[in-house]
Amino acid sequence: MNIEMIRAATKRLDGHARRTPILTSPFLDEIAGRRVFVKAECLQHTGSFKFRGGWSAVSALSDDELKSGVIAFSSGNHAQGIALAAREHGTPAVIIMPSNAPAIKIANTRALGAEVVLYDRATEDRDALGAKLANERGLTLIKPFDEPLVIAGQGTCGLEIAQELGDLNADVMVCCGGGGLTSGIALALAADAPGLRVRPAEPEGFDDVTRSLSSGTIERNAQLDGSICDAIITPQPGNITFPIMQAHCGTGVVVTEDECLRAMGVAFERLKIVIEPGGVVGLAAALYHPDEFTSDAVVAVATGGNVDPAIFKRALDTLA
Repeated sequence: MNIEMIRAATKRLDGHARRTPILTSPFLDEIAGRRVFVKAECLQHTGSFKFRGGWSAVSALSDDELKSGVIAFSSGNHAQGIALAAREHGTPAVIIMPSNAPAIKIANTRALGAEVVLYDRATEDRDALGAKLANERGLTLIKPFDEPLVIAGQGTCGLEIAQELGDLNADVMVCCGGGGLTSGIALALAADAPGLRVRPAEPEGFDDVTRSLSSGTIERNAQLDGSICDAIITPQPGNITFPIMQAHCGTGVVVTEDECLRAMGVAFERLKIVIEPGGVVGLAAALYHPDEFTSDAVVAVATGGNVDPAIFKRALDTLA
């Protein structure tokens, strides 16, 4: 995994992925006590940064692999990214999703033409299920984060941040599950904008990356369910992503669900964007954990906007 793979992914994504905007608001600056820049990946195709990694991986497949089809497992955002990339490349896609994933994510994945296989996140092993189906059907497995081509695609987001904000001396808060986006952005910024330091942001109770960076060894989450931040709930950091994060990331910041809901409401009110709970943890860290930062600016990556109406209503209710 290296910067040249990210630059190659940029070429494959050219004309396909959106270059998402970086948004600001004086109201956010006032809350945080410093300048806040929000990279709005919630406006990416399929509503999340995952389209970058999905397209990067699918576009690199051979003709034979494309003919056979692909398989992926995801709580919803990687699912949609792979489904759209597969459809655009004319290849079949099978997506394994938790049965309690947000309904909008399941529906959108099916609408993009993928076959959805549901499983119980608490009692079934998605890796084993994915391997079984891949072997039975001859499908190419595209992992959600511990896959170099996926990491390379996610890293293109970091190159865009470097091009626009490379002169800043600031922390870059990245919503972190298995670490695909975090490690990709970290590699990109280490190469092109060393004054920007990546730090993972995670929800309370699911802070495996924060704990792993602290201990120096991969730590697992005690549970795999029970958070509104479904998009970034993973068992543990990846074997590929963790060493990259060890080398290039600062300490993690852990936020509460209430802080996520408040940040979603503020983002809608002040930036006019919709962010899902798992996609807002970086912004929640920037807004509500001011003592974690020493620089005059923070960059928060808003990683996704695929949220069910009931959860979004809870976020809007915090504005009352």
